[in-house]
Amino acid sequence: MTNKYEVALILSVANGEEAVSALKEKFNDLIAKNGTVENVDEWGKRRLAYPINDEAEGYYIFTTMTCEPTLPAELERIAGITEGVLRIMVIKK
Repeated sequence: MTNKYEVALILSVANGEEAVSALKEKFNDLIAKNGTVENVDEWGKRRLAYPINDEAEGYYIFTTMTCEPTLPAELERIAGITEGVLRIMVIKK
């Protein structure tokens, strides 16, 4: 059984563009291996509504995917231990 999800990911821009590109690739590969990526909407570098970890800007990525119900928890777990990820939110559509 697969479900449709939307992942909102905010990455730190403090480490440079190479770090942002590496994190984008890491999460896109993880989603592609365990599900189907339907759409990736990159908003790019934007000002945050409030500082997160003393950072005022973040790189926004929104991904729509179809996957098994276990992948969202795994994405949140990996994001929690990955340096450079400011926030992640996975929503079932």
